[in-house]
Amino acid sequence: MADRASVGGRELVLNGMGVREATVLNIDVYVAGLYLEQRSTDGEQIAGSEQAKQMRLTFVRDVTRADMVDSIEKGFRSGAGAGYEKLASRFEQLKRAIPALKSGDTFFATYRPGSGLEVRHGQKHLVTLAGADFARAMFLIWLGKKPPNQGLKTGLLGGRCG
Repeated sequence: MADRASVGGRELVLNGMGVREATVLNIDVYVAGLYLEQRSTDGEQIAGSEQAKQMRLTFVRDVTRADMVDSIEKGFRSGAGAGYEKLASRFEQLKRAIPALKSGDTFFATYRPGSGLEVRHGQKHLVTLAGADFARAMFLIWLGKKPPNQGLKTGLLGGRCG
């Protein structure tokens, strides 16, 4: 992944990278890169910060729409915790927008302070969801207490992946 990204004129740096592994066989699903205005090793702080940030997922295998929705929903519910009901209608908008993903596809979740969370599939804009609260829950999918796999979170926070 590139060392830098630009979001709304703000320069972001690659904080870290990790690999999403699935099943007990540790099958690689995607490589994720976390881009921030200021590097950090604190996942909770990053998720709640009012800085531009971007999670970039590059898929190394095909993922069905149903599997992607299921995976994101589990992580989002965990990240949102007791606040899920307040976010549920916006999450339904996200679920409707999620496509099937093929090996080589890139999926972006970009938070722009004041604008909300923009979700893209490659160059195609899928949906923008208002609220720092929504973005926080979304980033906690990967940076919270229950990430998809620990090596992924460790890598995104600048540590050694795996």
